Amino acid sequence: MAAEPSTVDEYVAALPDERVRERMQALRAAIAEAVPGVGETIRYAMPTFTLDGRSLVHVAAWTKHIALYPLPQQVDDPELAQAVAPYRGAKDAMHLRHRDPLPLDLVVRVVTLLAARTGD
Repeated sequence: MAAEPSTVDEYVAALPDERVRERMQALRAAIAEAVPGVGETIRYAMPTFTLDGRSLVHVAAWTKHIALYPLPQQVDDPELAQAVAPYRGAKDAMHLRHRDPLPLDLVVRVVTLLAARTGD
């Protein structure tokens, strides 16, 4: 059994599919754009983006999608809630299917919302 990655770079490099690696890198860039100074670590065996040392969002690559956790159950902005609805894979996860283009603008909006809630 291979050792679990200890960095986000190791996690991405270990992904078996080049297209998924590229998608993960695009998500990293979008999250960094949304939250300047965001940290990166591995928690729960997946890339975790941190803000002020606290987990902001976890990202995991799966066979058919990349998931972002947590996705707030309650989104006060009706337009954002409607935009996120097709990507809800579970009550608290956003599933970005590999067969579809990455909705990077939407990811930025969601991560911005998470960052604002972290400060509460």
